[in-house]
Amino acid sequence: MSSVQRNMQFKKVSMIGLGYIGLPTAAIMASRGLEVIGVDVNQQAVETINQGKIHIVEPDLDIVVRSVVQTGQLRATTVPEAADAFLIAVPTPFQEEHQPDLSYIGAAAQAIAPVLTQGNLVVLESTSPVGTTEQLAGWLADARPDLSFPQQDAEHADILIAHCPERVLPGHVLHELVSNDRIIGGMTPRCAQAAMQLYKVFVKGECLITDARTAELSKLTENAYRDVNIAFANELSLICEELHVNVWELIELANRHPRVNILQPGPGVGGHCIAVDPWFIVDSAPKQARLIRTAREVNDNKPEQVLEKVKAKAERFKKAKIACFGLAFKANIDDLRESPALHIVQQLAHDEVGELLVVEPHITALPESLTAYPHVDIYGINAALEQADIVLGLVDHDAFRRIDQDLLKEKIVIDCRGMWRG
Repeated sequence: MSSVQRNMQFKKVSMIGLGYIGLPTAAIMASRGLEVIGVDVNQQAVETINQGKIHIVEPDLDIVVRSVVQTGQLRATTVPEAADAFLIAVPTPFQEEHQPDLSYIGAAAQAIAPVLTQGNLVVLESTSPVGTTEQLAGWLADARPDLSFPQQDAEHADILIAHCPERVLPGHVLHELVSNDRIIGGMTPRCAQAAMQLYKVFVKGECLITDARTAELSKLTENAYRDVNIAFANELSLICEELHVNVWELIELANRHPRVNILQPGPGVGGHCIAVDPWFIVDSAPKQARLIRTAREVNDNKPEQVLEKVKAKAERFKKAKIACFGLAFKANIDDLRESPALHIVQQLAHDEVGELLVVEPHITALPESLTAYPHVDIYGINAALEQADIVLGLVDHDAFRRIDQDLLKEKIVIDCRGMWRG
């Protein structure tokens, strides 16, 4: 067996970051027989996982985690340990002026550097600006001058480094981790081949080989494409409001054309991907990314349009009771990251527009950003409908779609999702 083949045998894998992507990935790998060490800075998350429980909401994830923890295939810790491969799935938010914040990746690099050994594979899964994988390799090389890296020794490097962006849908993560195609960008062909061998342990979809920069931009491109198309729908909704046209009917009719597929408008765009990733492209190529920037601005401004509408309706009441249906960034999940719905409710609370009756069936308590306001509380669906003067539909959870619309007849309804068209 050649040294390259030996380097491509992975039995023990470390997952750095145990959030919405890291934990499901770690659990799936463990279920395929790999020994997986999950690493996270959140001590409470680590303790929860080691009890066979989960700290996030994802269908069926609790069953898989319980199983692999009980068999000893998965355990969590706050301190990295030696392994054959390291997968990094940490946040990549942006700072002011939409500049990428790579501090979490830098911290991950510093954490794993002391335990790296010759033949290790390091894969960055975090959605990242173009060039981040190379920057990760640079940080590791600075921390471990005794080892060689792809930017130094190319195919003969001691440490193999690749980028494989996650591309799963919240609520369907376990299925899509296995079934979706994966894009694997190696800093060298050998790095890519090694990463592909690891992912083939649990991925039934096709593993597509490319270089690291192309892999980074591919994920950003996927989300920018979605963002641009959502911006078209959101801008169309504003035009329809100005022209007194029902946007939902308009889109339904336009989509009857065989080559037209307009998306649905909403109160904005949220989540850890679509609301963030296009800015990475804009930051990397500001002069060229004009359409992408405009789409981001359209979607970022949509919550302000919703706020203006709510405030105008609330002026009819001495102190309006506003039932805010939904806080998550999309339907049927508990994820509040970059949520336009949450932003809208926070702003309504800050501006003291009225008494806010928050309805979010996927959480049990208000997020910290709302707890300081005495005129904001969490309610069940029926209780909120009974008391509300204004019903604000922000997230199209299935539970909201099933609401008897007779209960809305005496209310002022602002439906940002087209849930209650009937």
